[in-house]
Amino acid sequence: MSDLPLIQADRAVPPPAATTSKGGRRRRLRLLSRTDRVVITLMVLVPLLLVTAFVWLPALATVVLSGTDWDGIGPLNEIDFVGARNYSDVVNIYPPFVPAIQHNLLWLAVLFVLATPFGMFLAVLLDKELRGSRFYQTALYLPVVLSLALIGFVWQLLYSRDQGLINAVFGSNVDWYGDSSVNIWAVMIASSWRHVGYIMLLYLAGLKGVDPSLREAAAVDGASESRTFFRVVFPVMRPINIIVLVVTVIESLRAFDLVWVVNKGRNGLELISALVTQNVVGEASRIGFGSALATIMLVVSLVFITIYLATVMRENRE
Repeated sequence: MSDLPLIQADRAVPPPAATTSKGGRRRRLRLLSRTDRVVITLMVLVPLLLVTAFVWLPALATVVLSGTDWDGIGPLNEIDFVGARNYSDVVNIYPPFVPAIQHNLLWLAVLFVLATPFGMFLAVLLDKELRGSRFYQTALYLPVVLSLALIGFVWQLLYSRDQGLINAVFGSNVDWYGDSSVNIWAVMIASSWRHVGYIMLLYLAGLKGVDPSLREAAAVDGASESRTFFRVVFPVMRPINIIVLVVTVIESLRAFDLVWVVNKGRNGLELISALVTQNVVGEASRIGFGSALATIMLVVSLVFITIYLATVMRENRE
């Protein structure tokens, strides 16, 4: 008999209500004033409209125009649709396309194999709270704030054949930007200088979020610092790794400003982004053909962005 009140008391305690129930959300919405609801609606609606107007609608228009031969002069109602002819011409009868693909892949390889690991290495060093680490963080991140066009002018001071610092130090006479056999490497070094700071910041933020107990447990087990990083810390930063992969791919695809400042993407610096600009706003004014090139870039970018979003959504469900 003495156990009966306890049993009844246990039965009288209701289970905790789910905080994400529809009823709970409705009650929270009722607590908001009309002004709060208007502000929240505007905060969601205005960015959505801006993204739709300046990103998705132009992207959709680009895909549609890629199937036309419009030159940007005639009226829209006189546009002739040519189907996949522009894509066929890009692949088969457009000589700069293959070098542009090769250069973009080379750009991706350099950023991924050299610049990204070096940025991660700098993040590991700065995470140790070395003396003057704040100064080093600022100095290494400064190129990220600069535009690629400005970076091109900065590196021109180093690469100039007649007055450049590199030729003056080594006593050489190399035309770093004009020689088609070396200018792609010179430009990629300048681009990597900027990319390293960005990757350093991403990994530094990821390292700050790693639970210190993981490193302490690895140290107790006798693991070295390098083994701890690659076996414990690096796998924990999987979301950061996915972000870095996507950022690196997009950086390699949208590399434009630097090569355009140097020689408008010609003479050994052909890139897909430069070819798009040459055809859309250049003397040729081939809107349909340039849109086909832009659509190819869009599809490649969407593949990696979809992988990133799928990974993030799967981790949120878990």
